Amino acid sequence: MAKESSFKNMALTLLVISSVSSAILAGVYELTKDSIDAVRIQKINRGISEILPPFDNNPSENVYKKFVDGDTVYVYVATKDGKNTGAAVQTFTNSGYGGKIVLLIGFLADGTINGIKVISHSETPGLGDKIDPGKHGFSLQFNGKNPETCKIAVRKDGGEIDAITASTISSKAFCDAVTRAYSVYREDVMKKGKWDGNTGATSKQ
Repeated sequence: MAKESSFKNMALTLLVISSVSSAILAGVYELTKDSIDAVRIQKINRGISEILPPFDNNPSENVYKKFVDGDTVYVYVATKDGKNTGAAVQTFTNSGYGGKIVLLIGFLADGTINGIKVISHSETPGLGDKIDPGKHGFSLQFNGKNPETCKIAVRKDGGEIDAITASTISSKAFCDAVTRAYSVYREDVMKKGKWDGNTGATSKQ
């Protein structure tokens, strides 16, 4: 009986500890949630400001989401004086040598690429990681190109993009992510309507 009682006491003690720990974690999350969200929004806006012309709205609050190829693409619309100046599209590809690559691509109103930031990747150091503009000029060649008139693919595949030496897979994956982003931007922003800078709704042009 003593052993059974001891086991019950231990189980009860663990249950109480777990419940208290969960409550504390939940409380900490609620207290820090706003701060975490503020930092995340600030980071997004800072990234967007680096790849788009000046804007006077808050793109992170004017986001459009679309489920594509098993994942989500995010479109952050930028406006100035109420006019659409373009959008930053957070896109992805699962074709990288190291797996998933996430990019943030700035498109001007006409679809021209204005800049690209690499959000995350697991490509090989010294090779595939050269997709990062901070390590190589590979991504800079996309700037000024409009996917409507420029084939976004490596030259080996008949495109106009120079692949990173010894990193063709990473280069192709990068192109795949760019193409996916442009497809969403073209179909859901350029063709279907202009995104309202305040509500995120569309209005037919």
